[in-house]
Amino acid sequence: MLESYFQNCMFFASNLLNRAIGKMADEEFKPTGLSPTFAFLMMAVQEQPGITQKELGEALHVTPSTITRFIEKLVYKGLVTARSEGKRSHVELTPLGIERMEVIREAWKNLFRRYSEILGKEEGRSMTRMLYDLSKKLDDKV
Repeated sequence: MLESYFQNCMFFASNLLNRAIGKMADEEFKPTGLSPTFAFLMMAVQEQPGITQKELGEALHVTPSTITRFIEKLVYKGLVTARSEGKRSHVELTPLGIERMEVIREAWKNLFRRYSEILGKEEGRSMTRMLYDLSKKLDDKV
């Protein structure tokens, strides 16, 4: 009886999924020395060198103060640089950050492989797209 409450509640179901995939992600990213969020930030910087902090915050769906803290931590680790141009701060990978990208990309591949083995490759992709689209739709209304 109690389980039916949880099965019919998006809040609890999404938290259950988040804990499961979060645990997998933490395990796969352990060799990088970074959290999955920090690794994604670095991938965004590699994809668009000179990206602004504002653009990174929008991509990660985090507040400006949070993205500032993330970048400060990565600067401290020597993985990115942040240079100011007027009111904008542009972020780029350092040589050490570029070197670290190989292990980061491998961690993403391993995470995808791991949940694809459980869910199936197509179901994993489809579910990821659906969750992203639903999140955007809800975020636009909140």
